[in-house]
Amino acid sequence: MKLAILETGRPPGDLAERFGDYPTMFERLLGPDVEVERFDVQAGRYPEPGVHDAILITGSPAGVYDPLPWIGPLMEFIRTAKASRMVGVCFGHQVMAEALGGQVAKSDKGWGTGLHHYAILHAEPWLDEAKDIAIPASHQDQVVVRPPNTEIVAASDFTPYAGLAWTDRPAISFQFHPEFAPDFAKALIAERHDRVPDPDAAIASLDAPNDNARVGGWIRRFLLG
Repeated sequence: MKLAILETGRPPGDLAERFGDYPTMFERLLGPDVEVERFDVQAGRYPEPGVHDAILITGSPAGVYDPLPWIGPLMEFIRTAKASRMVGVCFGHQVMAEALGGQVAKSDKGWGTGLHHYAILHAEPWLDEAKDIAIPASHQDQVVVRPPNTEIVAASDFTPYAGLAWTDRPAISFQFHPEFAPDFAKALIAERHDRVPDPDAAIASLDAPNDNARVGGWIRRFLLG
């Protein structure tokens, strides 16, 4: 399967050198038989129609509301790529929601970091029997108005729209980060130690078991159809 990864940001500091960049993390998560081609959307690079089987949009330090010249073209690409299988994660989740009729804002709940727990609310053919999952999170922004034509797949009290599945196009998105290994998630919190609430507790939470591989399997099944 040929997957176009739209790279919307990079890990801060030296974390990309230590742990790999976001496309590399998704390559590890999805397995060796997923052929990845990366596209730097901040530089205006996008896949040609019909060349790839699916599209994945990564996380980014940017907000969808930031006045950055590349965000508008990314939203237009999302709107026009209606026939393509599409997955968004964190910023990817937010920009898909904003482009397709929802609304994203900096949450008054503040930063969400560490291992978060989510309930699975809606059955989808690419899911398994899990009723809840534990996955690393790292975000200030959230989807605050749910886009039309979506089902809520995963939710928590902190993040009510943590996972969405579109009903009018082959698209899913998640606020959390199944691609983040615990060591990377800990290093990311340490990088933001002076900004996130109770960073030591957030780091310690990542020692508990996670469902990264399970959610990676969900994404893989969705991408393979």
